[in-house]
Amino acid sequence: MFKQAFLTAALAATLGVTAVPASAVTVITVAPPAVRHEMVPPDRPGYTWAPGYWDYRGHRHMWVSGHWMRDRRGYAYHAPEWVEHNGRWTLQRGAWSRHDKDGDGVPNRADNHPNNPNRS
Repeated sequence: MFKQAFLTAALAATLGVTAVPASAVTVITVAPPAVRHEMVPPDRPGYTWAPGYWDYRGHRHMWVSGHWMRDRRGYAYHAPEWVEHNGRWTLQRGAWSRHDKDGDGVPNRADNHPNNPNRS
């Protein structure tokens, strides 16, 4: 069992990819393409727009289109983003946070637009 895990890790390192399925973290040595610009639809009450992003599947980048997600009262959504550190790229998956991360100073529980810093 250990030998198989070691060989799998060695193969992943050779390909420049390390994936940890349980935590859904993707680390690669290939930079993602430029973000595609999508037309954001008009506001939809009770929903948050999750913008599109480049995912890494099957040893290549694949575009995941933006979509609507039902709001979570008291939470703010943070879109997925790629972060580079020492030549390695890590995909930080989209997630909901209980904190006021849009920077408008209005607690999310009292914010009519918790994911938009320009509106409160």
